[in-house]
Amino acid sequence: MPLLQTTKVRKWFGATHAVDDVDFVVNPGELLGLIGSNGAGKTTLVNLISGLLRPDAGRIVFDGVDVTHQSVHERIREGIARSFQLVNLFDQMTALDNAALTIFARQGKTRRLAALADRDRAVLDEAMEVLQRFGLESKARMLAGGLAQGERKLLDVALAYALRPKLLFLDEPTSGVSTREKAPIMDIVTAIVRTGGITAVVIEHDMDVVFTYSDRIVAMHEGTILADGTPDEIRRNERVTTTLIGTAVE
Repeated sequence: MPLLQTTKVRKWFGATHAVDDVDFVVNPGELLGLIGSNGAGKTTLVNLISGLLRPDAGRIVFDGVDVTHQSVHERIREGIARSFQLVNLFDQMTALDNAALTIFARQGKTRRLAALADRDRAVLDEAMEVLQRFGLESKARMLAGGLAQGERKLLDVALAYALRPKLLFLDEPTSGVSTREKAPIMDIVTAIVRTGGITAVVIEHDMDVVFTYSDRIVAMHEGTILADGTPDEIRRNERVTTTLIGTAVE
């Protein structure tokens, strides 16, 4: 049984068919690469699944529950979380406080954050454990705004992980970082996904990242699914190579 399944999901913006009757499946435990050119519909599809947008038509079922009309927070409670291409951190708070705030939010305690922050040892311990898993424990007391770009990317993913999701969407996890930082970031993320029992969807433009780390790849084009298969199958798919890549993938 799929962990996530969309059926004929549609989102149009005027004459633009951003997502056009898309059937999209994510299986438990896999790391799925979602690719496509700018405007292909990837981000719109993820926004529909995570609740930032409401579909014009279609159905979204997550872990056996119809979440089509649920809010973002309801879907987070069901187990859907995401990181963002443009990192969303509180730059004037430390990395540890960012992680603690996420955990407080998960627990519904944000209204009493100021009162709880200094004395909720369990939350602070969990926040530090999350940072340790992502290799950020030495940066715990540093302001998020002072972190290097690669560290900010990792912290953003760590905060999504702190929500304890079943399904984690990673939006361009290696964008804006140097080439030498990409593999270490993806190695950490992949290891945590594999050992943590999390299913992940990675939205990426870097084909090296996609083909190296994905179990399965879905290619979108003009709001529809162009191809779906293993990295080898996608690599050999002429429609993908001519439409999205231009040349065969090495």
